[in-house]
Amino acid sequence: MVAPFTVFGYGSLIFKPPPHTISQVHGFLKGYVRRFAQSSHDHRGTDEYPGRVVTLVHKEDWVRFSEEDAFPDEDVVWGIAYTIDPAYEAEVRDYLGDIGRLFLTSSQDGYTMESLDIYGIVDGKEQIVIRNVRYPCCYVGRNDNPSFVGSEPLDVLAHRISCSVGPSGPNKEYLYKLAESIRELSPDSFDSHLFALEAKVKQLDSNRIPR
Repeated sequence: MVAPFTVFGYGSLIFKPPPHTISQVHGFLKGYVRRFAQSSHDHRGTDEYPGRVVTLVHKEDWVRFSEEDAFPDEDVVWGIAYTIDPAYEAEVRDYLGDIGRLFLTSSQDGYTMESLDIYGIVDGKEQIVIRNVRYPCCYVGRNDNPSFVGSEPLDVLAHRISCSVGPSGPNKEYLYKLAESIRELSPDSFDSHLFALEAKVKQLDSNRIPR
């Protein structure tokens, strides 16, 4: 029996699920970090002023170029594992490929598909909730693609996100939706980097309000 196609959403897929989902599991990955390290030219920014969107990076890769990272030891990434109706697997794969092309000059050069164990908290204990299935797939970013910007100081990143706007809307809207969605996943779900960035962008917003 062929295992179903499962994709792990760690960015916009959390608040905008893929089509033809037949079940979903809230959980997290270990050994990775989620960072706003990908420039967005035609999604949450422009060619002249690219925004920033999240990508998933291997922890061991991230530590090599994360001198400015405020949370270098955090390596748990919460998200949602979506199981797709087998009848629509090809359609959903195409859909996910189109999402990748929103972020990158070449989606093939920007992400790899990897099989992963997905963890959860069950009865107060950490355990694998999706194990050894054929396609626990996730898009993992690489630093050899032209849209990868790597680690930036939190203040610099917050300013960029607060000012960037693209065809899909303000960059900060993407940040706020993602942070809110992570909080709603589970009583245990968190992302210290994401929440700290959210707080800085909201502070910039409040400073712009006329008094």
